Parts: sequence; structure tokens; C-alpha cells
Amino acid sequence: MSGYSLFRIALSTKCNATTLFCRSNVLNRQQTYGYAKKVGAKGKGKGMVKEELKGPEVCKDPVRLASYAVGVNILKEGEDPKLKPPEEYPEWLFQLNLEKPKDLHDMESNTWEYWKRLRKENILRFNRLHKGKKF
Repeated sequence: MSGYSLFRIALSTKCNATTLFCRSNVLNRQQTYGYAKKVGAKGKGKGMVKEELKGPEVCKDPVRLASYAVGVNILKEGEDPKLKPPEEYPEWLFQLNLEKPKDLHDMESNTWEYWKRLRKENILRFNRLHKGKKF
């Protein structure tokens, strides 16, 4: 068997003082475990400097922000797409509600949106209450 296996078999040898030779007894085998050594945690030492994560670069050029959709390109190569005039976009795009959603007490109680929102808020409340509990 190779020395890199999980179990290595070490033969126990018995030497008798009256005999001049040592014999290895195959019947008395011992298993020794060859586990790998634990690797120490990297960066946990006293002298190590903690690396700070850097976010994406923020574009502050007003001309570029007005003419390109900055941050839309997710590929490594290529560039951000150029913005088209508003006439080329569909009409529904400008009718999207980008405001904060309505509060529950401002909605009508007999609508589908009200009950969907009520269920979502109850699920979030339940999850917040049971977050730190152990079972």
C-alpha cells in the first residue's frame, strides 16, 4: 500500500531475546491513520494587514452619464450602450411607478394587491421574530 492512503498498515515486530532474529507477525497488524495536517488560517496573525475590498469605479462625468447607460455592460470586453432618444423607447417604460410603494393602511382592503402585501409583511414579520431563536 502507498504511504499516501488514509489507512496505513504498520507491521508489529517482535524480537525475542533468546533468538537472534526478529520476525514480523502479519497477524498482529495495527492500523495507523494518516490524516492530513490542519492548515492554519491565513491572515489571522498579528502582523497581517487586512485587505479592504474595492467597489466599482464611479463615473462622475456628466456628459458620459447623459449619453451612455453607465454600468449596464456586465461583460469584461465592450462598453456601455449609448442612450437612444426618448421617442425610440416604448411608452409603457415612462409610465412605470418608480416611487416608494404605498403603505398598507393607504390601500383598499378588498383589492388583490392589499392581500398580497399583507401576506408579504406578515411573512417578513414572522422571519424577523424567529431569526435568532433556536429550535
